[in-house]
Amino acid sequence: MESQVDLKSTSDDPVMGIGQAGQRFGVAAHVLRHWESMGLLSPERTRDGHRRYRRADLIRIAVILRAKDAGLSLDAIHQMITCDDPDVRQRTLQHQRDVLAQRIARQQAALALLDCALTCSHPDVATCPHFQQVIAQRAGLT
Repeated sequence: MESQVDLKSTSDDPVMGIGQAGQRFGVAAHVLRHWESMGLLSPERTRDGHRRYRRADLIRIAVILRAKDAGLSLDAIHQMITCDDPDVRQRTLQHQRDVLAQRIARQQAALALLDCALTCSHPDVATCPHFQQVIAQRAGLT
């Protein structure tokens, strides 16, 4: 049975090993080791060298995963969570935000294109005058 982790807990006691932490977030143990080698994670070790992930480590894993979902590279994530200079961190995050906003705008335009094609009753959507007009507008040809 998979153990549940209360990320709201205030306990600093070791919570779980690397296998359990990876399983909790759906990432392989080697990924957590890689993130550790990059300085993104620093779990405590037992006397026999086993990693112990505490609440703060689990939250850090969640932050890394959310940042990756937003399209940030591991290097950008590293700078975001380890940078001591708030101005540098702010500039980095603003740049990442701008890149994400551009990607979202492109995806919204792609979704609108598909929605337009879905409503087209013309036998060949590519030759449909309305669809061609929408494409021309999006391409700045009108």
